[in-house]
Amino acid sequence: MSCEKWKNTMRPVIVLSTALGLTLATLQLLHAQDSLGSAQSGRRLANYWCTGCHSVEPKTAGFFAADFAEIANVPSTTELSLKVFLRSSHKSMPNFILQPEETDDIVAYILSLRRR
Repeated sequence: MSCEKWKNTMRPVIVLSTALGLTLATLQLLHAQDSLGSAQSGRRLANYWCTGCHSVEPKTAGFFAADFAEIANVPSTTELSLKVFLRSSHKSMPNFILQPEETDDIVAYILSLRRR
């Protein structure tokens, strides 16, 4: 087989292999960026930062802000929606500056409260 014929035969395989490799690398990067943190650490952080306004433990007395278990069970609550919310400023919430790992941990804790 001539070199030119071999190149033409292998071109689709090379393109497909390259696309597959890039897709896998992208998925790994997205997974690393969106992986949940530690629910246990998130519980500690929530008890420290959030209990002044929120009920962060299941079945505790109500406060004037949303209960974490209720938030977890709203159908539109996702890892992404919680991260966006926690990284945005709000008029009715103090502007805590959380490290990305702390945000991941609090999100993991809230999602752990979801009824199964």
